Amino acid sequence: MTDTASTAAPKGKRMLSEQVHTRLRDAIMRGEHAPGDALKPQDLAKEQGVSLAVVREALVRLVGEGLADRLPNRGFAVPDFSDRRWQEIAEARRTIEPVVLRMSVERGDVDWEARVRAAHHRLARTPAYAPEEGEFYSEAWADAHRVFHRTLLEGCGNPVLLETFDRLWTASELARRWSAQRTPGRDGIDEHRRLEEAALARDADAAAELLIHHLTQTAAGLTD
Repeated sequence: MTDTASTAAPKGKRMLSEQVHTRLRDAIMRGEHAPGDALKPQDLAKEQGVSLAVVREALVRLVGEGLADRLPNRGFAVPDFSDRRWQEIAEARRTIEPVVLRMSVERGDVDWEARVRAAHHRLARTPAYAPEEGEFYSEAWADAHRVFHRTLLEGCGNPVLLETFDRLWTASELARRWSAQRTPGRDGIDEHRRLEEAALARDADAAAELLIHHLTQTAAGLTD
């Protein structure tokens, strides 16, 4: 086999794995695989028309993102979310994110400030619900929401901490989409506005306190 051919084979496998990962991720997020459902590599390989190795690689990535569990001697499954599991994720976020936000406020530069302002503007201008998408938050709003929260933290300059945020956010988003609960009377628009203002005012204490309150409210809304 030539060098070009040997290089192309692993690249092709990576591309297939990426495609399978994206399809499985979207299917789990859409609720096509219910909480606790088995994710059988053999069945998924047949369904996707790819090898077992490709499917297993995609499933391992999903485990790393908190969208699948690896069960001893039983393969893979969609997380079976309980109130306890959600509260553990929420506790982790309340512990980590305010610390990272403090670092971000202290270290962020002018470009970071501009990105925070732009991310908040996008979030404030994006409708939270779309009639064609049912009773849950729209895809556009969910993405704007994630980008705003991540941008607030990006000033920390630490990619390892941001990767931790990404994993916890994905797991949180899965629980949020599965929950039919909403928090009556909650003014999320005001909460996000105050977070932006405190961050840009370089008030690390206020920003951290507001974020803790925001995350606590979200956790409460999913378990009431």
